[in-house]
Amino acid sequence: MNSQIMWTLHFRWLGLTGQFRPKKLMSSIKADLSAVDEWELSTFKEVAKHFIDKSLFSFGLCSQLSLTSASSLMVSTEQHGEKKGRRNRVMLFHQLPFHDITLEAAWPELFIDHKGRYWEVPESISLGLSSLVSESGLRYRFGIHKNGGHPQSVNAIYDEAPSALMPGLCAKAAFSYEKSRDLWRQREKQEDGIVKTERGLVWRPSYDIRLREPHAAISGIIGGTCEAWFGGSREHGDGSSADAKKRSPFGADLFASACCTFQHGQFRKRYGDLTRVDARLNICSASALAKRVSNLFSSSVNGAKDPLSSPRLNLIFQQQVAGPIVFRVDSKFLLDSSGGRAGPHLEDFTYSLNYSLRLLRSGKVVAWYSPKRKEGMIELRLFEF
Repeated sequence: MNSQIMWTLHFRWLGLTGQFRPKKLMSSIKADLSAVDEWELSTFKEVAKHFIDKSLFSFGLCSQLSLTSASSLMVSTEQHGEKKGRRNRVMLFHQLPFHDITLEAAWPELFIDHKGRYWEVPESISLGLSSLVSESGLRYRFGIHKNGGHPQSVNAIYDEAPSALMPGLCAKAAFSYEKSRDLWRQREKQEDGIVKTERGLVWRPSYDIRLREPHAAISGIIGGTCEAWFGGSREHGDGSSADAKKRSPFGADLFASACCTFQHGQFRKRYGDLTRVDARLNICSASALAKRVSNLFSSSVNGAKDPLSSPRLNLIFQQQVAGPIVFRVDSKFLLDSSGGRAGPHLEDFTYSLNYSLRLLRSGKVVAWYSPKRKEGMIELRLFEF
């Protein structure tokens, strides 16, 4: 008797992404033309070569496969024209009744710090167990993470990499408790979506189901983290230590966040039916903030400053332009008075145009640009706010 085990894989989706750098193309052409004294045939040939320059293009392929009814596998690979290697990623998801398990590996992995700077880690592997959102507002997460290789700055900035990106194995646990309260809310009624037209009554829902109810609300989050690091103190071949920032082998901290939201309109009409403002104050590290406050009242002067000691304020403004088109501004401020400057400092600023897709209920096409990072993109986002 022969027994056979058959694995059936189903593609959930398959995507192809591409990137083109027009600014770099225009700069290269301008540099060539400015150095030309006389126009010749060779000049046009040199200009034409810029259009097929590999450094202008980037391509990526990503796909998600269903292994079982509760498990899925996502793989992706990216090829950047100016680099020889590829950026690969594998993610395995498994759903439990009240938890999610995620196994992720990337080589190399790309991280972004709080200043908007990109760092590339040669190897990154993580395994995490996270709880689902409960009615009480309590959430927790356990996981292990391993970094391999010394992180490199993508932006060519000569600065120390964040200690969390240094090589080593980290076991981490985190919990958070969230509570929200509506100051007032206009609940959606069935008759709100019925519109009278020449053809009769037509059901016209909101362009985005997450923006369908005018309200004013406040919310708060408080939580804590605990981590233990193993290894990462060995030296590289060039003699440089991997943990130059003297990372502590054990750490525990608290964090908190407070948010206030105001929304006018149901985002249903064609004009003037959505104005929304979100303000969020984040305290990333309670211990760093307490240490900084204590130093203000002491005579000792400490030159080293923890970037997590300053609270941060995030502001989001959204305004309907016409129909499903919304203009949005995201700004991040650092509440710090050091360095001879008083008041908040602008860390990042992003403005975008969002085109909501009513058929996807909460999907949208987003075209955004950040002047400080000089970075922009056009994206398709599903169930994102």
